[in-house]
Order: sequence, then structure tokens, then C-alpha cells
Amino acid sequence: MTYTNLLLLLAASLAGASASPLGERSSPTVTLDSATVTGLSSGSVNEFLGIPFAQPPTGSLRLQLPQVLPPYNASFSATAYGPACPQQATELSVPSGLPAETLDYLSVFNDSGTPSAEDCLTLNVIAPADATPDSQLPVVVFIYGGGFETGGTSQYNGTVIVEKAISLGVPAVYVSMNYRLNGFGFLASQEVKDAGISNLGLRDQRLALYWVHRYICAFGGDPTKVTIWGQSAGAMSVGLQMVTNGGNPDGLFRAAFMESGSPLPLGDISLGQKYYDAIVSETGCSNVSDTLQCLREVPYETFLDAVNQSPGSFSNQSLLSTWQPFVDGVFLTDNPQKLVQQGSVAEVPFASGDCDDEGTLYSLFAILNITTDIQLEEYIQTYLFPDATSTTIQELMQYYPANITQGSPFDTGVLNALTPQFKRIAAFQGDAVFQAPRRFFLQNRSGKQPLWTYVSKRLKTIPFLGSFHGSDVYNVYGGQDMASYLVRFVSNLDPNGGTDLYWPQYTSAEPTMLEFLDGSVPQALTQDTYRVEAMEFVTNLTLAYPW
Repeated sequence: MTYTNLLLLLAASLAGASASPLGERSSPTVTLDSATVTGLSSGSVNEFLGIPFAQPPTGSLRLQLPQVLPPYNASFSATAYGPACPQQATELSVPSGLPAETLDYLSVFNDSGTPSAEDCLTLNVIAPADATPDSQLPVVVFIYGGGFETGGTSQYNGTVIVEKAISLGVPAVYVSMNYRLNGFGFLASQEVKDAGISNLGLRDQRLALYWVHRYICAFGGDPTKVTIWGQSAGAMSVGLQMVTNGGNPDGLFRAAFMESGSPLPLGDISLGQKYYDAIVSETGCSNVSDTLQCLREVPYETFLDAVNQSPGSFSNQSLLSTWQPFVDGVFLTDNPQKLVQQGSVAEVPFASGDCDDEGTLYSLFAILNITTDIQLEEYIQTYLFPDATSTTIQELMQYYPANITQGSPFDTGVLNALTPQFKRIAAFQGDAVFQAPRRFFLQNRSGKQPLWTYVSKRLKTIPFLGSFHGSDVYNVYGGQDMASYLVRFVSNLDPNGGTDLYWPQYTSAEPTMLEFLDGSVPQALTQDTYRVEAMEFVTNLTLAYPW
């Protein structure tokens, strides 16, 4: 399939299209408490969109814990997605000279102008058209990515997932929720910690899961058969939902599926203080005694403008995110990787995988001005590990040599060397943020619960990007083979069945992983044994100096 066709596929499958005129039926309804909720009929599925699951986090509820809604007592229409939560502005400084094929893919990551508003805590439910409150179907709850800065549910068309499940004889219900992002959802400081309002985006997700537990029966779902699934920051969120609450899922989910994200080596909430102080300064709240209350009272546009002044994922500090979860002593009682070591993990089956070239996308922009060994060492020490010794940084560089044939996109020889350091930086970033945390999570949970892992090597020929971060979204939301594995896992707690290649479980002794490949052989098996020494060094380094 050509890149143009894939872009068209992405546009069609992620656009969240409204109901097709084909196969129109009378509008479906469900009863929530004493309210009748009217949705859309669309072929073989029913869609209920934009359902509020929490009180609007506006006014005095800005920068507060999500508040439970009172029982629904007035009927309403659920026929359109609600607005996304406030988005941090994204502007890519694309290097000159990139081929059109690469630019086409990068355009997906530019600010899409997704409609957004503070009143954004809504979710969507898509179910088979013949589902009834007695159907007891398994449920998959999707958490979108976007670096904890951007994203929204309307960008992902869950009808593809439900239709795939129906076609394979494993019907399921799909749910997606919005959650607060950037400074609205992940403000971090001593003031935030003292007020008990940290990690608000994660708490929004948790409240949405409680909503699913309470109401999903009305749509035909079984609250005891929920799988949480996410991509990128959404997958990281899934991992964090697994390690919170002492690893007790509280009956909210029975399985997890993670695309490009695992429990990260996160530091203390005090690391966010400089960004909090910057927001306070930008909004004119510096000279008041209660800066949090001032932030609640400033106009929405003022707060958002201040957020937009902060560094984003495509800025010079790249994957060291301004807005991310932090250890707060409540939702995250310790570095998530330490929690994994302590066994504070939900003991549920899970699948976790990455794209082969996770770091290329984030290495294309501002850090292209790094062209020498000394500049790279200075960058890593300045932004990522300021407390590490220069000797440690130099040792790290030995594991990620300047030899472009060993860099990312991997297995592309001397090709894709945009700068002398590009492939080296991309290899390190992909391992540090994605590959090494995934392997660490799997190895620490081997023998304790059923595990599966994969690597996606599709789109490897895209110049400079290769099998880039997010490229597997085409596979799953395009209704391809990853979608098949996903929906079988949701239904049976096992991704296998049908004609797809058998996907063995992962163990430390047999670290087998599924490869998704281009060409006539779409899947193969390999071993999760690449770059072992490098990833072990990176893992130990990030455990010592969490972000």
C-alpha cells in the first residue's frame, strides 16, 4: 500500500466521521439513571457521543479534582463529539529538503485545529447495533496520546474497532474519554502538591473508568470485562493506571494493551516547579498570596496563552516533557518504575509494543543543530541528566555510537543520515522513552501474569522517519491485523485466533515478540534481545535520575 493510500486511510479512519446514510435506522436510545440518551445509528453499530462523565472543570473547578456528576435526570442527545480539552499549540519547524513522502506524514502531527474548550470531560460509547443491556459484551476503553499536551477522542473513529470485533465473531463495546492536558491537567509544583490536585489528567481517566463501571451495562457492555488500551501518552497512562492504588485495579479493568508507552521513570512533582512559576508569571499571578486561586480566576485565553509559551514535545528539550505525570505521594506514590520493582502492579494480562524507530520523529526538529559529539553530550547532560557526571554521559554515548549504520531508522545502513548525529540521537531517544521502559516492565512482570510484546517495522522505507512513533496507529485504526489481535485479546484475554500468525506469550526465558512487517510476509516472530546492554544502561541511568 502506498503512503498516499495510507494517508487517505488515516484521514478516513481517524476523522471520527458521523453516521453513514446507509443502513439508517431509528435513533438508538439508552437509559442512564432517569434520563433517556439518544445516539446515532451507523450501519452495524450505534454511537453515543459527547456524554458528560464529570462536572465541567471550569470556573472554581478549574485545577480541581474531577467532580462526579449527579445522577442524570434530563434526557439529552449524544450525537456529536464534545470538544477536546484545551490543546497546547503545536508548530513544527520542519527541516528543509525533506522529501514529499516524509512531509506528508509529518503533516498529521501539525496542529489540526481540533475544536477545544475547558468544558471537555466527555466520553463516547460505540456498541454493536444489536447490543442490549443483557448482552454482557467485553469493553475496550481507549486513551489517546499526544504527549500529555494535545489530543482528543474525535480524532479516532472507534466504529472501526467495533466493526472489526463483530466481523471476527468477538463483538465488543468501545469507549473513549477526554482528559485534561498540559497545564490544565498536569500542573506540578509544591503548591499543587499541598492542594492535592496533582496529575489531574490521570484522575480524569480514573473517573471515566468508574463511569464505565457504573453505566456500561446500559450499552450492552460488561463492567467486569474491561480492557484499557492506549497509544503513546495514552499507553503511558494505561501503565500508570496499572501501578496506582497499590496495583489494585478496583474492579475497573481486567486487561491492558499498550502501544508505544509504559510506566516511565518519573521524578518528584518538585521538578515541575519552574514551569508552574512560569505560568504564574505569564498570567500575572506572581504578586498574590494564593497563586492557584488566581490561576482559577484568570480568563481562559490568558491561561491557555501561558501554556502555549511552555516548551512542547517538538521543542529543543524534545521528549523531556513540560507537562507530564509526576510523583505526588498520592496517585503516584513513587517513581513508577520503582513501583514496578516493588510489585505495585495490577496483575492482569497485558500486551505492550513499540514501533521500531520511536525516536526519529522527535529528533527531526530543534535538536538537528546538534552535529558533534561534544554538542550531543552537552545536550543530554543539560536537558536529561543534569545531575549525572560527564563520565556517565560519555559512557552512555559509547552505547549509542556515532556510526550511522547503527542508528535509527534501524537497519537502513548509511541512509537517512540527515545530520552526523541524527540517527544516533533518534536511537537513544527511542530507547530511553519507549523501548527500554517496555522491556523493563515486561521483565519485571514475567511469570506474574500473561504477557505479549510486539515491534512494528512497517513503513520502514519512509525517508528519515522509518517505522516512526505513531505509525502503528494506521494498522489498528485502519482495521488491519493489529486490530484483529486487539479485539481477540479484549474478548478472550488472548490475542490469538483466526488466520493471523500465532503470537506466543513473553517470558524472560523466552522473550518472543511479534513483528509487524511490510511486504508479502506481514508478521513474523523474533526475540526481544536487541541492544540489551544499551537499554540496561539507559534503564539504570533513568532509575538513578528520573525525569
